[in-house]
Amino acid sequence: MTNNGTDLAIGYLSSSVAVLLFGSNFVPLKKYDTGDGMFLQWVLCAAIWLVALVVNLILRCPKFWPFAMLGGCIWATGNVAVVPIIKTIGLGLGILIWGSFNAITGWASSRFGWFGMDAEEVPKPLLNYIGAGLSIVSAFIFLFIKSEISNGTYSMDTTPLMTEQAINTTQDPCPDYSWVDKLPTVYHRIVGCSLAVISGILYGSTFVPIIYIKDHSKRNDSIYAGASQYDLDYVFAHFSGIFLTSTVYFLAYCVAMKNSPKLYPEAVLPGFLSGVLWAIATCCWFIANHSLSAVVSFPIITSGPGFIAALWGVFIFKEIQGLRNYLLMILAFCIILSGTLCTAFSKI
Repeated sequence: MTNNGTDLAIGYLSSSVAVLLFGSNFVPLKKYDTGDGMFLQWVLCAAIWLVALVVNLILRCPKFWPFAMLGGCIWATGNVAVVPIIKTIGLGLGILIWGSFNAITGWASSRFGWFGMDAEEVPKPLLNYIGAGLSIVSAFIFLFIKSEISNGTYSMDTTPLMTEQAINTTQDPCPDYSWVDKLPTVYHRIVGCSLAVISGILYGSTFVPIIYIKDHSKRNDSIYAGASQYDLDYVFAHFSGIFLTSTVYFLAYCVAMKNSPKLYPEAVLPGFLSGVLWAIATCCWFIANHSLSAVVSFPIITSGPGFIAALWGVFIFKEIQGLRNYLLMILAFCIILSGTLCTAFSKI
């Protein structure tokens, strides 16, 4: 792609698709019990890796850089908390919070050159600063939006695939409940918001290894000299890191559960679909990074899904209710829209 107008068009189109899919990819899982999320995490990451395999074959197997796997490891670590976040504060609010902190971390690391990366410049830096600042403001507004999580929305079939036979007479009143289900309601908001912030920061760091490789590929004395400048060439390594890390976490979970993990059958197909949607969205994000640069794509792609997720939360799942919450959401979305437009025009 040599035409700047074509780059911008492809970049913004890819960003739009990524926003739509990131805001919707957890919807298939909403009405199914996913336990503590560890089994779901592994199923989702297996689907992600399969999509990466297809993309890698389409790209004719570009060179594999193991360091790019680190970004996948970081993402998988943050993703472990997704199910507890959704169970405690809901899908809409969870994506809003982790998306905002994702945007802040990813934008700042690219703009100021953290972690050994080259600082990225834009034609209109003031607009870029304003866009990032508005994302920060929206993040704090989201923290004041209260969500209502119903415990009766799951499918009736919540039977684990593997259960441990009773070896003593002590009865657990909630034998199949995860630690999240047993958490007192008063702590739901604190735990959910805290985990969403941590996940957002980890998500915002996931592209650092790839950008580092690209920046150092221009230096003849670097081990990454000559590495590809096309972000999509790193998808397979990145997604392999995700699958490897999730497998390690799941095996550790099985050990901790004394080889009696809770595996929920109805979460398999929805989890696989969720992983496919996420993988396609991330591929679009890679394309947007290449066409627009991370300093522009991050604020757009990370703040936009919150709008889509909140629409699901308001109109379908009824998680967010009340005039006060609606007004806060409208204010937050206006700020997000303004920030997105400022960020987009900073590139033109």
